[in-house]
Amino acid sequence: MGFHAILYHDFPYMLIPPNHSWIPGLTLLAYISGTILVLAGACIVFGKQTSLIAFLLGIALLLIFCFYFIPYEFTATSKYLHPIEWDNPEKELDLSLGAFIIAGSFSNKNGNALASFLPKLARLATLIFAITIVTFGIDHFLYAKGVSEYIPSWISQRMFWTYLAGTALFGSGIAIILKIKTRLIATLLGSMILTWFIILHIPKVVASSFSDVGGEVTSAFLALAYSGIAFVIAGVER
Repeated sequence: MGFHAILYHDFPYMLIPPNHSWIPGLTLLAYISGTILVLAGACIVFGKQTSLIAFLLGIALLLIFCFYFIPYEFTATSKYLHPIEWDNPEKELDLSLGAFIIAGSFSNKNGNALASFLPKLARLATLIFAITIVTFGIDHFLYAKGVSEYIPSWISQRMFWTYLAGTALFGSGIAIILKIKTRLIATLLGSMILTWFIILHIPKVVASSFSDVGGEVTSAFLALAYSGIAFVIAGVER
């Protein structure tokens, strides 16, 4: 997503609200933000101050959600009571929650006060992440026709798979909230979303036109991020 911001001189579609052309120096801000995202991702991948970097990344993304997305939803549209209007804000929030979960997973519990606090923050982030997974599952039922159109034409019974996926998301979120076989459920959730990344998102990226490929790449790597978050949750559960 950092590279996306740099290459397209703009933010990925779900990272900030859509009507953001008014922001002064938007291109420069996209370059700076993209570079920060790339560096943060690299630090996490290569284990360089992973806990601290992930925590700071989570804070930055959470601030965007609280002080940009929420005011935007209540002022820029009258449809803020419609669940679909909160789809992108939830996606951005989940990236923040994933960063907090990673921060807590890699923290040294015998370290300073922050290190002791991060595992507790990660547990709270896991709970909220599970709630958003439940809402995404509900969306599969509320907006089934639109969701089914994302399924490739070579897969028959699209509505059946849409409802099945919605049920799986809903059930996974509830199970994680209630701590029912969390490691197993989170592993299955991560595997399911990883499967979507492979059979749904990658073909979409390949088939997209140049003007649309940026959004499809963002959607694909967002799915990959969700899968990774679920696997991290599974890895820290005992």
